[in-house]
Amino acid sequence: MRNRLGEHASPQKGDLTGPNPVDRGKYGSKIHLITERTGLPLSVGISGANLHDSQALEPLVRGIPPIRSRRGPRRRRPAKLHADKAYDNRHLRQWLRLRHITPRIARKGVETSQKLGRHRAIHFLAFTSIACTLICYRRLTN
Repeated sequence: MRNRLGEHASPQKGDLTGPNPVDRGKYGSKIHLITERTGLPLSVGISGANLHDSQALEPLVRGIPPIRSRRGPRRRRPAKLHADKAYDNRHLRQWLRLRHITPRIARKGVETSQKLGRHRAIHFLAFTSIACTLICYRRLTN
């Protein structure tokens, strides 16, 4: 069977795949990414398509390395975290506050995440372009 891009679907399922609840149960993955305000990646993770986004946030925050700042000691956590509605969860908000991180998470049914969406699309395209460039560079240098 061919997918929308004309490629054959792989019958093999990797560790980081899961049945996609919105795409007829096809196996897939999600990319989770934390960046600083200018788009510099700080922490990245991959999960199965069936894992709820909120379950990926804690490992991502724990994975942020110490960051050198212009003033003072290295920072080990962000001051605040912006996220879309998929991360709207009371447990996550409390978990972030216990770590002295101010949660700025859009609330389901209350706030719009359109502002986040337009920035996210630009960053996603940039990261995809960088990945393609690295793949081509490695192929051409070998």
